[in-house]
Amino acid sequence: MFESGSFVADHVTDTDPEQVQPNGVDLTLERVYEQREPGRIGREGKEVGERRELETEQVADDAAETYYLTPGGYVVQYAETVAIPEGHVGFIYPRSSLMRNSCMLNTAVWDAGYEGKGEGLLEVHHDVALERGARIAQLVLAEADHDGTYAGSYQGENVGLDEF
Repeated sequence: MFESGSFVADHVTDTDPEQVQPNGVDLTLERVYEQREPGRIGREGKEVGERRELETEQVADDAAETYYLTPGGYVVQYAETVAIPEGHVGFIYPRSSLMRNSCMLNTAVWDAGYEGKGEGLLEVHHDVALERGARIAQLVLAEADHDGTYAGSYQGENVGLDEF
């Protein structure tokens, strides 16, 4: 069973009431990266390829920092810190506004016990402008049995350890 938006909000920090939806919480855009070097995924380890953070632009009449993205693949970092509670599994879905603008967000399962500011793969099929802080994804939590909790290498990603 999926949990209510208010339940999910209890496990996401730095949100405002507008982000709480009936069945989840909207996650906002913090940063956009472009992978510059190959990565490696082996049987006994992995290596994320070198990335560079893209710069934002400011439109003269608007103070919003905006990423102007051309077709390609980008890694997006969410602004909010998520803590997946025991007895649950997290799923991230793209907001429909992305799909309506020829973009798709690919994500993975978020295991019980994961804490951090996660990332997703943004596929851009037509030029798009995304403002920093724009709502791009929705986190939902489902009840789930599990064997242990997440203790992988991405635990605490993109946050200072003092936040935990």
